[in-house]
Amino acid sequence: MQPAPEIIRTNVSRVACDGSSDSPGGAALGHPRVFLEIDEKGYVDCGYCDRRFVLAGGPADGDAKHG
Repeated sequence: MQPAPEIIRTNVSRVACDGSSDSPGGAALGHPRVFLEIDEKGYVDCGYCDRRFVLAGGPADGDAKHG
């Protein structure tokens, strides 16, 4: 069974991902930096590392209040 992708909530619709972790030297273990745009679905997945960036309060945000 494959682990679920890492989910990062953000307040901006344009995000950058380089696959690095918060640990020192993490960038060396990542991937080329890519810029991603969150669309009307409310999220975007990184094509390199499968991180999912979710727009806070958007349609894909589990904490969003609907109605």
